[in-house]
Amino acid sequence: MSHSLIIADLHLTLNEADKTHLFIQFCQEQATIVDRLFILGDLFNAWLGDDLSIDYYQEIVLTLKTLSLKTKIFIMTGNRDFLLGHDFAKQANCTLIDAPYLFETNNQQYVLMHGDELCTDDKGYQRLKSVLQHPITRFILLHLPKKLRLEIKTQLRKQNKSHNIVDVNKTAVSQLMQKYPNANLIHGHTHQLDTHVNNDFTRYVLGDWSNNQGNAIEISHQLNRLEISAAVN
Repeated sequence: MSHSLIIADLHLTLNEADKTHLFIQFCQEQATIVDRLFILGDLFNAWLGDDLSIDYYQEIVLTLKTLSLKTKIFIMTGNRDFLLGHDFAKQANCTLIDAPYLFETNNQQYVLMHGDELCTDDKGYQRLKSVLQHPITRFILLHLPKKLRLEIKTQLRKQNKSHNIVDVNKTAVSQLMQKYPNANLIHGHTHQLDTHVNNDFTRYVLGDWSNNQGNAIEISHQLNRLEISAAVN
């Protein structure tokens, strides 16, 4: 029987060693006993391009590569790490997947997304996303000098601190799920861990991770919520 784990919104940074260690512990323990690990966006709080960020996060890259010897890893980019690329995927031995991703397992179907696509009430954010993630903009960003990309990261961090995440739009969710009549929905982004039961489907929202606490969805013969805690010495 297939056994999978799904997580999102770790927002790993170089300044939060405890959270990094929590994720590494998770990869060395819970994630080694499943067939698949799905990371639904924002594994990193910022990613400035593979040529720049891989060196910063070598410990994470090596952790994923080691885990991949036992567990297949699928990663979806989020709004913070949308510049994750094929060099990262190759070095970490992961597969990059696009949203929405239809995951079929044990006679069940799940639509997997980061979730920001469903926050359509936030018009300003959606406009910014359409510009930043346009292929032309991505090309320009990835070819900017490294020093300039670091300066852009600092400015984006300041903006993100003052930006309140808007919840998903229910109409947008319903329109999406009409395309997948036999599936349930799993997403992150909003940081509002919860389960929403609708008439035709259930929407499972992943929460974000703190320095000493994480969360995951486990799918085997049924779906369960897991709490991820730091090991007590």
